[in-house]
Amino acid sequence: MPMKTRSEFSAGGVVVRDDPGGVEVALAARRTRKGDLAWGLPKGVIERGEQPEQTALREVQEETGLQAEIIGPLGEISYWFVWEGERIRKKVVFFLMRAVGGDTSLHDHEMEEIRWFPLERALKRAAYRGEREVLARAAEFLR
Repeated sequence: MPMKTRSEFSAGGVVVRDDPGGVEVALAARRTRKGDLAWGLPKGVIERGEQPEQTALREVQEETGLQAEIIGPLGEISYWFVWEGERIRKKVVFFLMRAVGGDTSLHDHEMEEIRWFPLERALKRAAYRGEREVLARAAEFLR
């Protein structure tokens, strides 16, 4: 029997803040199914009636506890994964954002930890290739 396939559309953000040493990026950590800690960008499914920008700002606040404003678009990534016997093609549009308030201690239960990383270190710590590419685009944009 062929596996069921569906598409999912999400939006997320690369949240930055200025630091005396340069720019820092907020990464969110969650456990993989194997139990490893995977650092990544906050993102989530675009709900009916929402624009991608609204979703990205909402998901950033929910997953990191941070309030942010959008600086500009960073393009999109797409990838496949299998979840509960279904093949899912996920497309995620990302925005570069500046932190303007909030507190990382207010992140939701989906995330285990939120941490600020210097941009160059975030490029190495991000667990997924597509998200590392988005971080590289953000670094180019900020140069």
